[in-house]
Amino acid sequence: MKKFFAAACAAAFLMSAGCSAIVKNEHSETECSESKAPVTEDTAFEPLNYREQVGMWLPYVCFPDYMQGKSEESFRKSVSQIMEDAAADSVNTVYFHVRPNGDAYYMSELFPKGAYLDGDYDPLEIILEEAHKRGISVHAWINPLRLQTAEQMERVPDSFLIKKWINAGEPYVKNVNGRWYLDPAYPETVGLIESSVSEILRNYDVDGVHIDDYFYPTTDPEFDREAFEESGSTDLAQWRIENVNRFVRAIYDTVKGKDERLVFGISPQGNIDADYNSQYADVRRWGSEEGYCDYIVPQIYFGFENENSPFLPTLKQWEELVDDSKVSLIIGLAAYKLGREDKWAGDAGELEWINDPDIIRKQIMEVKNSTADGYALYY
Repeated sequence: MKKFFAAACAAAFLMSAGCSAIVKNEHSETECSESKAPVTEDTAFEPLNYREQVGMWLPYVCFPDYMQGKSEESFRKSVSQIMEDAAADSVNTVYFHVRPNGDAYYMSELFPKGAYLDGDYDPLEIILEEAHKRGISVHAWINPLRLQTAEQMERVPDSFLIKKWINAGEPYVKNVNGRWYLDPAYPETVGLIESSVSEILRNYDVDGVHIDDYFYPTTDPEFDREAFEESGSTDLAQWRIENVNRFVRAIYDTVKGKDERLVFGISPQGNIDADYNSQYADVRRWGSEEGYCDYIVPQIYFGFENENSPFLPTLKQWEELVDDSKVSLIIGLAAYKLGREDKWAGDAGELEWINDPDIIRKQIMEVKNSTADGYALYY
């Protein structure tokens, strides 16, 4: 979810009028501090999930608007309104950003407290309560590899494992353009990802786990040169693809090991070639083979007139990718682009999102007429 304009934050979670026609399914950063995971009783939890999703992302970039500097009561009031509006527009699934940058918007012993969370309440618990009472499924959205900036990491307590790795000069964490990332080449980092997912599933009644398009942060061979040379492999791209597959499979297995009824979803970028060439994301395998994900949400954030990846042919590519598989296809749509220039769309598509305010409604209709199982909106 790299692209998001700040002006949308005030209304980030309100569904536009053009999106209400879908019929509801029947079925300033603060010091990081350690927070202990809650102790919960073992209760009979029935996961709530929908094959035909009407989804929406709740991203960290808008947390300052309704979380930072807010009391628990104020936060709950905002969340309640978000869920009321979502339910009114037939949203049945939300992806809540629980760990965007190596920080936790839930009670965690593995990661420091979220940078925008300066209250003592538990955001994830409140999200779950307010969503579930309205029949809305909640998937815990994490970024497995992306961590704090170098400046933010200086404020992270030395007691946290990642900070210990950095201080000890371990190769598991790498700095790319001023931000730290886990290197997926090592079993230690995959183990941390597994443990972090287990921690969430152990302590919260989430209905699933969700990751988006932050895989390898760079194509630079220096990022993992030492590990690649030690591996004995000769194809860097294929080796990196296998590294990503390893931690994706680890997340899937962790989710299913907790409860087969829980789901795991992936939201890669919409351009399939770029998934492989820039991020080493093996979307063809994930969408066609069992054991990697239950649903896939390609970010088809392109207009109909986009010169590089026009919406309809791209939608068709993804339909073919999941054809005859058990993986559910949910189409990610870019509501945030409405009224904005699309500078990467070429001359024909640059002004499409300004000239056609009905574009999202049209794309939803195309999705409904396709073999896809639903759509999700990013504001």
